[in-house]
Amino acid sequence: MVREVAEALLADRGGWFVDCTLGLGGHAGALLRSSPEACVLGVDRDPHALAMAREALRPFGERFCSVHANFKDVAVWREALPEPPSGILVDLGLSGYQLKSGRGFSFSDQGALDMRMDPGEDLSAQAFVNESPEEEIARVIRQYGEEPMARRIARAICEARLQEPIEDAATLAAIISKAIPARFHGRIHPATRTFQAMRIHVNRELEGLGDFVTEAAALLRKGGRMAVLAYHSLEDRIVKQAFAAMAKGCVCPPRLPICACGKLPTLKLVARKAIKPSAEETGRNNASRSARLRVGERL
Repeated sequence: MVREVAEALLADRGGWFVDCTLGLGGHAGALLRSSPEACVLGVDRDPHALAMAREALRPFGERFCSVHANFKDVAVWREALPEPPSGILVDLGLSGYQLKSGRGFSFSDQGALDMRMDPGEDLSAQAFVNESPEEEIARVIRQYGEEPMARRIARAICEARLQEPIEDAATLAAIISKAIPARFHGRIHPATRTFQAMRIHVNRELEGLGDFVTEAAALLRKGGRMAVLAYHSLEDRIVKQAFAAMAKGCVCPPRLPICACGKLPTLKLVARKAIKPSAEETGRNNASRSARLRVGERL
């Protein structure tokens, strides 16, 4: 949804924008091309993707700069901003580079079961599936993947690792597929929800997400916009609730006849409902089918 993001952030008006999940620089490039007065600060926790994005965006010169950091570390990347940003973008999905990086994000990856977006982090998916108790594996799959067969899958993983360690994504995907009866295999790969859950857990993707949205939105200049792309119902729910709280302002109990807290709204919703990808885009890129874009404007 590159075009929708650039339009939602009013990139053609110029100003400083923060691409909190830079990836290979696709969105950042679109923002920079929208106006000769647009500048972008790119943030990414993946040092390999960051290096490639820097090279791809080199033609934009000083209009682009970057920081190696987790996007939730607002205090780290805001120091690189010369002024309050006109727009902030967060894309919570996987990039094409990560799917092809051989780190276990893809079901077919052989020889790797990592799933860390930042290779410097401690917990890998391989350590998680081989060392965690069955109950913990089931909890993660159920909570973060919303997988109804979480317990069955966790049991299959623990039985398989007794024979030999699970060391690559292809092996894990096969174990999961076998654990789920064929009649429940649908349009998506049977391991989709489990892989998603493990990736979220390993990278702590939901941890502090709501607080980040609130903190980052507060940095925007008046009239500046924040756009968040989510691909998972849990992520989208957190973003929706954070936006709603900022748009409401008042936190008084409903029983009070008048507001006593004095808290005013700091954000207005650009669209009441999430913006979905067009039929043309989903036809061109099936991975975008679950994308939900929410946009808020600083008051």
